[in-house]
Amino acid sequence: MEDFRDLAVEIARDAGTFLRNRLNSAHKIDYKGEINLVTEADRVSEEMITSKINHLFPDHDILAEEFTYTNRGSDFRWIIDPLDGTTNYAHGYPVFCVSIALQRLDEIILGIIYNPMLSEMFVAEKDKGVFLNGREVHVSNTIRISESLVATGFPYDIREDTQNNLNYFNKMIMEARAIRRAGSAALDLAYVAAGRFDGFWEIKLSPWDTAAGWLMVVQAGGLVTDFRGKEYYLDSPVILASNGKIHKEMMDVLNRASPIQ
Repeated sequence: MEDFRDLAVEIARDAGTFLRNRLNSAHKIDYKGEINLVTEADRVSEEMITSKINHLFPDHDILAEEFTYTNRGSDFRWIIDPLDGTTNYAHGYPVFCVSIALQRLDEIILGIIYNPMLSEMFVAEKDKGVFLNGREVHVSNTIRISESLVATGFPYDIREDTQNNLNYFNKMIMEARAIRRAGSAALDLAYVAAGRFDGFWEIKLSPWDTAAGWLMVVQAGGLVTDFRGKEYYLDSPVILASNGKIHKEMMDVLNRASPIQ
């Protein structure tokens, strides 16, 4: 396990350093949807990460956001977001990260989230806690939603589909102290684990958005479910993560939101 952790930390740092150094350069931007971007930096970062994993662990499976999918029948699968926060990155807005998780059978056992702009390395291992640059971190102690700082995001099809999180946002903004929408779900989850956010919810995320951060929140003492308190899984259509203390209040607010017409 230590070998896996050290490798993931090393390659996340290398990919993050590349992204940081390229941030203010001109980017080639392609579109996966009307507002769903991908840059050449996404692809290079993914190649940097997956090539090293393939070299060191050639029998492992890989699921990465942009183009890498290998299914060799291994018990181990790496789940990678080579650049979470692509829209931010394409605009030169310095809020983005690299996210790497390792799944063994049906369980996430390792999560790495690296924010290169702040040189912050979040590391979670199953049953071993969460560490930020070597210092153990925990979820917050906030006990009331009215005193909480929470985070969310919106799906890329916000203009086409009425299931776009606006109904939940409109209800939550009236209950929480404040809401932040930074544009990186992986960082949002890492910040819940570190006690910077008290809670986070979002819809229509993918496994590479949540795998590492899900493990972090749980290992830091928090709770991750769907909006009705049922067990979260990687293909869940919604995610609710919190310090555990405001979880029921957040669920109640979300479930009072106006239904989608």
